[in-house]
Amino acid sequence: MSRLNDSELPFSLLQFYATAPYNCSYLAGEWARSQVATPSHLINTEVYGELVRSGFRRSGVFTYRPKCDHCQACVPVRVPVERFQPSRSQRRSIRMHAGLQARELPLCFRDDHYQLYLRYQSVRHAGGGMDQDSHEQYTHFLLQSRVDTRLIEFSECGVLRMVSILDVLNDGLSSVYTFFDPALPAASLGTYNIVWQIAQCVANDLPYLYLGYWIRNSRKMAYKANFRPIEGFSAGQWTDLDTRTRSMA
Repeated sequence: MSRLNDSELPFSLLQFYATAPYNCSYLAGEWARSQVATPSHLINTEVYGELVRSGFRRSGVFTYRPKCDHCQACVPVRVPVERFQPSRSQRRSIRMHAGLQARELPLCFRDDHYQLYLRYQSVRHAGGGMDQDSHEQYTHFLLQSRVDTRLIEFSECGVLRMVSILDVLNDGLSSVYTFFDPALPAASLGTYNIVWQIAQCVANDLPYLYLGYWIRNSRKMAYKANFRPIEGFSAGQWTDLDTRTRSMA
């Protein structure tokens, strides 16, 4: 796929600007910048799908991709679901959480979801700032969307265990954010969620699951390489990613 061409409709109506440098959230001591697509009200599901295929992500209605001055550690990645082969540990996570029941709910505020989100942040990301998110911050981050977004709730024996936010694109699902009961094993529940999303892609004839950015030297982001094969976006193309060397095959 060619690099995003801003001169072609509907992108001729969009503007792109780079933010000022800010402290990187993933690599200590690094400075980051983002390229932001505006205006947000023109970024519907179709436009957003094209942006995702060019390496963009969203946070609420804020659509961006990394554009750092001296670093290219953030690699947009996606799983080609028809070629995905679950590992032994991934199959084990499916068996471990076989009792989970998923249901789609309206994209709106629910206090039980918000309380689970705060518990998750306080244990998994303590001190990161998000553990103090207000109702409004939580809503802006996860519940504001101008695209086709789904909220999936996972429960077990009537107990809320996990919430996952997904965007539906014309060629796949884009995983927005997931939070879960911090008392449960993080690796197995997080793994189960991604394998479940892959299964949803297969069931709906969607070829890709977009997982955002893979960063080899970031513990928070490196786990995505466990879902193989995985493709990375670089120099305007999606190709198989060799996660050992960060090179494109």
